[in-house]
Amino acid sequence: MLASSFGRYASLSDADLLAALCADDEGSFAEIYQRYCYRLFELAYRKLKSREIAEELVQDLFENLWNRRASQQIDKLEQYLFSALRYRIINYIKGQQVRAGYELYCRLASSEADTATEEALAHNELSAALLASIRKLPDKTREIFQLSRLEQYSVAEISGRVNLSEKTVEYHLTKSLKLLRNYLRDFLVLVVVTLWHF
Repeated sequence: MLASSFGRYASLSDADLLAALCADDEGSFAEIYQRYCYRLFELAYRKLKSREIAEELVQDLFENLWNRRASQQIDKLEQYLFSALRYRIINYIKGQQVRAGYELYCRLASSEADTATEEALAHNELSAALLASIRKLPDKTREIFQLSRLEQYSVAEISGRVNLSEKTVEYHLTKSLKLLRNYLRDFLVLVVVTLWHF
């Protein structure tokens, strides 16, 4: 009985699986997971070179697919899954870059560097630029950025805290990273030089 049930799902098209998923059919979700999980993991691992992070991003993707099964409009399942994963990979990489810059800022702010040296002046300029850049963000965008990138809350957790949809939270995160990149463009070379010394 169980084997025939699995066989039935395996023979369904992606469109049929999506229709069953929207009707809360757990078997269709299991088949979608089995059909795409490994290929998605391979993509994430190839880009990030970390098994743990790759697994985490793929699991998050499938968790999101299940939780939003009734509200999402998906035309082509395979294209949707791979696009959604690429978005998560890009967002993760951007987040790591911003977090590294913020950690550098914290180290600089807590150290008593000799301001007379050229290196210390560069550190002070970088920390001031990063702090000023974060302060330039619009209030809601800054709040969501700090919750996500500095306090490590998930999109779902932030959504509940600030009473906004997950899509709106993701919009603010993308906006904050784009704005910070623009604000800090002049300091990118300085960041590389400073990180080299650490």
